[in-house]
Amino acid sequence: MNKVDPAEIEAWIKAEPKGAFARRAWFLFEWFTGTRLSLPDAGTVNYVNALDEKKNIGAAGRFSQRHKVVDNMLGVPGLCVTVRSTRPIADARASEINRQAEDIVNDCDPALLARAIQYLFTKETKSSFEIEREEPTAQRAERFVAALRNIAAFDPASKGDLVELQNTIVDPRYAADDFRDFQNFVGQTIGPGFEKVHFIGPKPEDVEPLMADWSLLTERLKGMSDPVVAATIVAFAFVYIHPFEDGNGRIHRFLIHNILSREGFTPPDFLFPVSAAIVRDERAYEATLETFSRPALERTDWRWDRDHSIVVRNDTAHLYRYFDATPSVEFIYQKIGETVQKDLREELDYIRYFDAGYSALTDIIDMPNRKAALFVKLCLQNGHISNKKRGLFAEMTDDELSLLEAAVAAAVQRVKDGLDADTDDDDT
Repeated sequence: MNKVDPAEIEAWIKAEPKGAFARRAWFLFEWFTGTRLSLPDAGTVNYVNALDEKKNIGAAGRFSQRHKVVDNMLGVPGLCVTVRSTRPIADARASEINRQAEDIVNDCDPALLARAIQYLFTKETKSSFEIEREEPTAQRAERFVAALRNIAAFDPASKGDLVELQNTIVDPRYAADDFRDFQNFVGQTIGPGFEKVHFIGPKPEDVEPLMADWSLLTERLKGMSDPVVAATIVAFAFVYIHPFEDGNGRIHRFLIHNILSREGFTPPDFLFPVSAAIVRDERAYEATLETFSRPALERTDWRWDRDHSIVVRNDTAHLYRYFDATPSVEFIYQKIGETVQKDLREELDYIRYFDAGYSALTDIIDMPNRKAALFVKLCLQNGHISNKKRGLFAEMTDDELSLLEAAVAAAVQRVKDGLDADTDDDDT
């Protein structure tokens, strides 16, 4: 739109004043450039969508009377992405993942569910730090869990909320008081004096205007019919802008939860542990990020400075404003599905097995709570107490240990048989 001759658009509209394609082009030109053409408003004619929703996923429509076009663009003029209507996305939408989660939640004993959800919050926190190759202190982990639990109060459009969240999850020495004013990049040391650059963030002077448009984007996507698309766009657009020195990745994944919760996709007081699913498939996650970072890097003219910092020599802001988010949406949909089918079900089953085993064990011997819990955990991990771990229970004979192992195993099997029977009934 910056390259096209405005006179060409004007001539097209004058030749086809009611043409759907001509009016779309007219709308897009004025929408993106902010330049009003020397044309009267469209006359009496049917509205057309800016995006053909057979080919693209659109936002909630807004009527542009001037062009007789429904503005369903996925964003705002300063930051707008595309998501194509692909088979994987259509299948994921049809599966109604959130309804599956709601069914599991509604059918579960409240006390059991509360324990499972507590674990899922902890698991999400641990996994999000693990992706960054970090081991959080107990205090930082607790603060992140608290932030996740209070996610409904977080406003992504607020710089203050973003800075406060960044301060919560990073080492205090790297806490920011504003968006960055320096060039950043993501690289990998491959030898003495050599570093392979994987990603270069926007130039420092572009960060503030990009984040201003990102805030408008988060507001524009409120009420969207597909919350997963909205969450993915908001989160990935943020991580590509990379507005902080540290914490961008964790905030990026936090934003997925924030938007899913805001849009009512996530059941109340619940969480899809997306980071846990990512940890199991980090190569695919990296490949998804590279669908943006690789072509963006190819279009960035940069050099190393004397102090081993990077200097960008061309205009790159547009690279972060407009990109195809289709691969990212497909990936996040897949990971959310895994959290319901794997993480949630496995955690609920584990608690059921643990409780049954614990009860069976304590019916036989009045063991201290912590030691009894450890015994059951080890049995669930390995099916028995290994020779290496038997020293933890030196007060017991081998026969006693074998008796307890058998009791735990039998109790767990009874639970499994009951779950299998319930599954068979559901299938019937």
